[in-house]
Amino acid sequence: MDKLLERFLQYVSLDTQSKPGVRQVPSTEGQWKLLRLLQAQLEEMGLVKVTLSEKGTVMGTLPANVEGDISRPSVLSPTSTPPRISVVKTLIRRLLKTIAAAISRWVSAMRCSPR
Repeated sequence: MDKLLERFLQYVSLDTQSKPGVRQVPSTEGQWKLLRLLQAQLEEMGLVKVTLSEKGTVMGTLPANVEGDISRPSVLSPTSTPPRISVVKTLIRRLLKTIAAAISRWVSAMRCSPR
């Protein structure tokens, strides 16, 4: 749990608010810092094919732990925050959605598991 809290505090310490009037995505260095941090952390967690696009999308694939042709959960990580929305609230919502999606994929994979 300490690692989760540590990561969360790292995320909320970065200013990921979008720069008003800028069409470029990501529009701030803070957004790029978060993207690079997420990319490194996904690689540390064992995801493969972790990429960071020029438009600021981090994607990675979780390798299968069972034999056979199964769908592989992927992680998609957008980071843009609208200027007037609290960064903390946005990160909490994203974190909860990501956790819920991961649990759902894990439960689905367990139903398909030959074990």
